Amino acid sequence: MSLRKILKGTGVALVTPFKSNFEVDYDSLENVIDFVIRGGVEYLVTLGTTGETPTLDRSEKISISNFTFEKVGGRVPVVIGIGGNNTTELVRDLETFPVEKSVAVLSASPYYSKPSQEGLFMHYKALAEASTKPLILYNVPGRTGRNINASTTIRLANEVENVLGIKEASGDMAQCMQILRDRPSNFLVVSGDDALALPQIACGMDGVISVAANCFPRKFSDMVRLCLGGDFSAARTLNDEMIQPYELLFAENNPAGVKAFLTELGLISNFVRLPLVPLSEGLYSKVRASFEK
Repeated sequence: MSLRKILKGTGVALVTPFKSNFEVDYDSLENVIDFVIRGGVEYLVTLGTTGETPTLDRSEKISISNFTFEKVGGRVPVVIGIGGNNTTELVRDLETFPVEKSVAVLSASPYYSKPSQEGLFMHYKALAEASTKPLILYNVPGRTGRNINASTTIRLANEVENVLGIKEASGDMAQCMQILRDRPSNFLVVSGDDALALPQIACGMDGVISVAANCFPRKFSDMVRLCLGGDFSAARTLNDEMIQPYELLFAENNPAGVKAFLTELGLISNFVRLPLVPLSEGLYSKVRASFEK
């Protein structure tokens, strides 16, 4: 079965909850996993950048992955995130992380290094050849400093057998439409922008890997399913209700915003690891007030 069928709809880029001593809070992680699955999302993403992976060491990443696979227990598919700017180390991660338990690997493009388009192509080709699971590109130039051009995405899709999808978070609608126009029929394209998911699905995307679905799994995944079913009027009604929360989620940093919402829901404690800090008091008060409406 193709990824376009397995991963159609809403995936959740899971947060990593922490205790007050900044150790991983596995009880809270189980709370979030159960909450989003009960909320109707189609799949989960462990070790996405929303999970604060830059601040997790290798043993923590492996432990979080195994815990997530165990607690999900096959209820929904799980994608594992393995990305970064050290190609050789990522190849080693693909050999040592519990990739076999996932349906695919999501790999954020190299940050800081700002490779050329040829460098991006060769990076992903190396990862795809090392991976035993399909590789999903993750283009988020606002965080990495380098855009994966539409032509590079399509080249990878056509020339590298194991590259079977992209999470596209450039925010460039023209680029998105070019990818959708030129992609092979089995190539998954999902949104990486919660606030743009509705129009991007209208253009032909297969769904979204979402931050907001951590805290609004039912409403957000219902909105996405309505979009995929072509009922954009009903989808807009739900999406309109989430426009302010979208703004609050990303106003200062991610995942500080979503962790504030999850704290107010009683699912986790409000801790992030440096260099991130929790939401400012003024913004947090707006998050709290949003639950009173």
